[in-house]
Amino acid sequence: MEHHTAAARLTEAASAATQHQGSGDLLRIVLVVMVLGCVLTGWFLLRGYKRNDD
Repeated sequence: MEHHTAAARLTEAASAATQHQGSGDLLRIVLVVMVLGCVLTGWFLLRGYKRNDD
């Protein structure tokens, strides 16, 4: 039974990822989530500035 350290596993995963140069799906997902998060954060912060002129 071989014992692999976490660094060895990460190195293996990184080398496997560099061999498979796909369409960048992970980057697209990260960018979409980041944009949606910014929009929701802006909405949440700006809704507190709404005035009720009743």
